[in-house]
Amino acid sequence: MARIKGVDIPNDKHIVISLTYIYGIGRNLAKTICENANVEPTKKAGTLDTEELNRLRDEINKHLVEGDLRREVNMNIKTKMEINSYQGTRHKKGLPVRGQRTNRNARTRKGKGKTVANKKK
Repeated sequence: MARIKGVDIPNDKHIVISLTYIYGIGRNLAKTICENANVEPTKKAGTLDTEELNRLRDEINKHLVEGDLRREVNMNIKTKMEINSYQGTRHKKGLPVRGQRTNRNARTRKGKGKTVANKKK
């Protein structure tokens, strides 16, 4: 298994798919990274030689990924919470941030449903 940015990428998948295991790299960015590094996107990750891996690593280092990106996203959330913006207060309360309804859904953010007494009539 090849390690890029501290992440083990799977050997049995195409390199475009394997690169998406790195936080901050999606399908489109993976395709452009492969093009810029002159690596065939349909090549399996296990068959890459060291020269191709080094070109991929150099290309990925030009982008903000993994730990640096996670740190920046968390700092942005903390900043919103400190300045008491609308999104910051939603983060504090554990509610959906981007305008979704909350009276029937939002179980991902709110957690398991709480039973309300005397609800049946």
